Amino acid sequence: MPATRRFTRALLAASLLTVGLAACGSGEEDKATGSDKSADKQITVYSGRNEQLIKPLLDKFTEQTGIAVNARYANTAQLAAQLVEEGDKSPADVFLAQDAGALGTVAKQGMFSTLPEATTAKVPATYRAGNGQWVGVSARARVLVYNPDLVPADQLPASVFDLTGPAWKGKVGVAPTNASFQAFVTAIRVQHDDAKAEEFLRGLKANDPQIRDGNGKILEDVLNGAIPAGLINHYYLGEVAKEQGTTPDALKAKLHFFPGGDTGGLVNVAGVGVLKRAADNPDVQTFVDFLLGTEAQTYFAEQTYEYPVIDGAPAPAFVPALADLAVPQIDLNDLDTLDATVSMIKNSGLVP
Repeated sequence: MPATRRFTRALLAASLLTVGLAACGSGEEDKATGSDKSADKQITVYSGRNEQLIKPLLDKFTEQTGIAVNARYANTAQLAAQLVEEGDKSPADVFLAQDAGALGTVAKQGMFSTLPEATTAKVPATYRAGNGQWVGVSARARVLVYNPDLVPADQLPASVFDLTGPAWKGKVGVAPTNASFQAFVTAIRVQHDDAKAEEFLRGLKANDPQIRDGNGKILEDVLNGAIPAGLINHYYLGEVAKEQGTTPDALKAKLHFFPGGDTGGLVNVAGVGVLKRAADNPDVQTFVDFLLGTEAQTYFAEQTYEYPVIDGAPAPAFVPALADLAVPQIDLNDLDTLDATVSMIKNSGLVP
């Protein structure tokens, strides 16, 4: 079997394990936004970001530029696999992905063009590809969310690896089918090694973790006291507060940011890569620059509660500044081995 075909099948298998993915879209049908659908004023975006989350921003782009966006929604792993399968016959101009690993996976297949330096220079080197083939547009931190009635602040773990200890038996919610959890496990493999990741997963499994199908369910159960704590992305607290018409500070859940560059404090990005077929399309470049503009970056901070990645855009009010986080020393370009991570998680028994 050719290597590319094996690789694609591995990606497809990985995508099946992300059924709980928080950024999963509503299907793979193309949906055009905006009234101008002429061939020279339309771009096709494969979006691994949730339609409800991202469509208002795509609509704003069309309103301002007259460039219609033909969006295809699915989860990020599915779309990465689809792009690799389609190869140079893909109709996609842009891949808008939920995480750096998926962008790296497609880039590794030689499918992205190199973005202009003027574009990539807007974003810190930590949050873009070293070769300029993708760039982050928003960032999210991994955190431990906890209920202070059940977990006193002075008992919070110094490291995510402490969660395999007896003090946390049966107390930690995890979502092993979620892409963010899988990226975190990949980060352990990158920062440490496979043996450390396998040890952590086995220890977690033996410690009676509370398995949930996504970050949102973990947060819900921490809020109602069903579980004391759980591993999620920071922005879910802002989303739930908005849904309940309150503020994050008023919720019965708090965020613990792992200190000292611990792997549990991974900061990952959503980002974009431009397919080679669209390298010379000025409408595509306009779209990328729009996502890195102050308006879109403010949208991410105020509407999706993610971290903006450019200077001058406000950060969410309820979290530390991105520059103040003690993030692990991990090259996000190296989070591109999803298939190996998924196999490791399955072998640990966390997923049946």
